[in-house]
Order: sequence, then C-alpha cells, then structure tokens
Amino acid sequence: MKNLLFLPVFFLLISFSSAEAQTFPKMDSSPMDLTMARADRNTPPIARVIYSRPQKKGRDIFGDLVPYGEVWRTGANEATELTLYKTMKFNGTTLTPRTYTLYTVPNEDEWTIIINGDTNVWGAYSYKKEKDLARMNVEAKTAAAPTESLSMVFRPESNGTTLMIGWDSTYVEIPFILAN
Repeated sequence: MKNLLFLPVFFLLISFSSAEAQTFPKMDSSPMDLTMARADRNTPPIARVIYSRPQKKGRDIFGDLVPYGEVWRTGANEATELTLYKTMKFNGTTLTPRTYTLYTVPNEDEWTIIINGDTNVWGAYSYKKEKDLARMNVEAKTAAAPTESLSMVFRPESNGTTLMIGWDSTYVEIPFILAN
C-alpha cells in the first residue's frame, strides 16, 4: 500500500521539475540582430555583423546615453562582431577573413571606427587599444527620419560594401573594399 501512495507523489514531483526545466528567459530589451553583405540573395556573403539593438525610448542618445569621445561597443550587451568572409581593405589596412570586434567613438560631427582583434567580449569594458588593427574617421550625418532602434545594414558597392549604422537622427557610412 505504501508503494501505491508513493507513485502519485513521485509523478507529481517529476511533472513539477519538468515544467520548471522548460522556462525560458524573457525577450532581451536590446535583442540581438545581424546583417549580411552580399551582392544578392544567391551569392555567398562577404561580411556579417552581429549586434544588439538598443531602443531610444525617448532618451537623448549621442552625447548623453552614448557619450561623445568614448569607445562604444556599437550596440548593447556584447561588443559588436564583424566577420569578413573575403579579404577586405579598410582605410588602407588589409583585413583577412575572420571575426573582429567593431568599436566606435562617436562625436558630434565625426565617428572613429575601430576594427579590433579581441573577440567574444562584453561591452567595451575590456577594450584594449593595443589590439586595434585599423581605424577610420567617417562623417556623422543627419538621417532623413529618426530611427527608434540602433540599426545596421550593408549597402552593396561595385568594389565591396558599405556598412551603414544609424540610430536616432544620426548615421554613418563605413566603406569596405574588396582586396584583389
């Protein structure tokens, strides 16, 4: 009789532990996204960026939430990853196919774009300038309309691709040239 009473309690405990094991975290407030550079849908990619997309939520972005003159992870959470699948030129520096970290230093009129050799880093807290492989200054432009979420997209070019980064009313264009 003891065994018969034990079985329902045993199955009840198993069902509770099974239900708890299947809980998932809530949606991140800055969800991860990616953009691919390719000539068209049927061609292999030449580059990819993985980044987290913070939201404006009525806040002042550049110069406030993202301070001017400081290294930024170019998104939220983990630092933004740039993967090149082809050898590319970035401001005269040849970058071989591999994954890099993309940092930026936003300023009001211009941003410094940084390609760094450290990978799998969270934020810019462990940023090491000595790991920089290349830098480029690009003009900070005013967007035609504000963007609520940080957004990135590649624009195909005849000689490579341009990474466009936009948030709030600011955007920048970062050229990558295919190396021959």
